[in-house]
Amino acid sequence: MNELLDIAIRASLVAGRDILSIYNDAAADFGIECKADNSPLTRADKAAHQCIMTFLEPTGIPVLSEEGAHFSYDERRHWRRLWIVDPLDGTKEFIKRNGEFTVNIALVENGTPVMGVIYRPTPQPLPSGRGEAGALYFGSKETGAWKTYIDDKLSDLNVTTSKIMKSPIAQSLPSLRRRERGWVCVASRSHLSPETEAFINDLRRDHPDLELISSGSSLKICLVAEGEADVYPRHAPTMEWDTAAGHAIVLAAGHEMIDAITGQPLTYNKPDLHNPWFIVR
Repeated sequence: MNELLDIAIRASLVAGRDILSIYNDAAADFGIECKADNSPLTRADKAAHQCIMTFLEPTGIPVLSEEGAHFSYDERRHWRRLWIVDPLDGTKEFIKRNGEFTVNIALVENGTPVMGVIYRPTPQPLPSGRGEAGALYFGSKETGAWKTYIDDKLSDLNVTTSKIMKSPIAQSLPSLRRRERGWVCVASRSHLSPETEAFINDLRRDHPDLELISSGSSLKICLVAEGEADVYPRHAPTMEWDTAAGHAIVLAAGHEMIDAITGQPLTYNKPDLHNPWFIVR
């Protein structure tokens, strides 16, 4: 399993570089297109998809990518193991240039995400306060959940899970650092539905000091995995590739992602690739 995790991490880092090469070019044309569901597609989405496929295809495990071929369920139902990928999660945030976008790669077995990698390539302040670097989250049953920052020493193709876990800037999740504040709820920056607002208002009855944080992409799930937020409700449409990697990471961190109606864990490689409304806690 760690070998596959190493491959997924390397794929996310290289895809992140390809995304940033477009994002940081002030003269770059994002090549924005509108997909059938009215969601945006850019050159960076396509470049990241092609990059990730060069890493994952040699594993022999089928790949379900937002920007790849969407196989019929008649074919997918035979897949007991598959990669689920969102090459650029948060395309709207990418277009807005607010930095809140990620590369998401998950390994799913029998409908359950068992391994996940989420990479935010835009520079974030290092814990030491000295410099900035991209933030990497990953998790599996074998490793637990982790967060680290990708500096020049780790951003090469020889990076391994064991190297990262030995790094002095890597931290096991959830963080042992205790927040000096009350309950925190994280919500979507671009998709805050009336139903989600109603859920948040209900929370405020039990937690009058509730703090609301807005964030883009799968970073919302990562905030719960870190312990920086207590709950992330999502009463709005999402697809399996939006959540699979984050789901694996929150499971490895000891949290859960459940159907908001049934209370059951989300499952993957379904006939319909849409997720139900869910809660991460």
